[in-house]
Amino acid sequence: MAAAAFSPAASAMVARLTPETGRGKAFGRYGAWKGVGYTAGPLLGGVLIYFGSFDLLFLTMAAMAVAVAAWTLTVPNLEPLPRQRQTVKDLAKRLSHSDFLRPTTALAASTAALATGVGFLPVKAAEHGPIVTGAAVSLLAITAALIQPRIGKAHDAGRVTSPRTGILTAAAGFVAAAAIPGLTGTLIAAVLIGAGSGAVTPLAFAALARTTPEGRMGQTMGSAEVGRELGDAGGPLLVGGLATVASLPLGLLGLAAVIALTAW
Repeated sequence: MAAAAFSPAASAMVARLTPETGRGKAFGRYGAWKGVGYTAGPLLGGVLIYFGSFDLLFLTMAAMAVAVAAWTLTVPNLEPLPRQRQTVKDLAKRLSHSDFLRPTTALAASTAALATGVGFLPVKAAEHGPIVTGAAVSLLAITAALIQPRIGKAHDAGRVTSPRTGILTAAAGFVAAAAIPGLTGTLIAAVLIGAGSGAVTPLAFAALARTTPEGRMGQTMGSAEVGRELGDAGGPLLVGGLATVASLPLGLLGLAAVIALTAW
């Protein structure tokens, strides 16, 4: 419930507080910090449980939540914007338009890549021990975090507009994970998946913000987050299902194919 309340409000605020010419860079920074938290959380949790217990983990997260809740009091207060009356038909028409569906599908694909990479690259590298598996996840997260602001800045300068290259790069990462054996394949996959999923996020969010009426920004971002969550859940489920009936490489190749299809 907390995550569902946070994400639409946060992305809508980024859009409203940033001029249109700077939204790519702003969403790149937003996605980078969010990605760092998304990936660092489980790693921090593992450390806390190893040296303490689940109680220590939950108490630490509770303390962090209180601190962040206090910090949000410094965030600017945005008054609601005037809106025209909207019917269910109007909403359905807007959410079925290509201006919404294309970037949302790209976000779903990139989130599926990120979630699956975090979940399954450690499985591929398990024989090398926990330090190596943790390093693979960290490499993926760092790559995604570093590339997002740069892609956003390139978007604002008009050099990059389509998320297609990012989607195909993420798909190539899973092909590498399936086809290249050993630690080499894991590390190459981590870089490609991180770079691909990171490149998509600022471009897709900037596209959504550009085509959405100011008074409907929260509604659009909330609806787009549904697409991201579907990717977050669907990617690992697809790979896990195919790995169960066949093998992990086949599962990774299956996800690569699905992700690549979303580029068109």
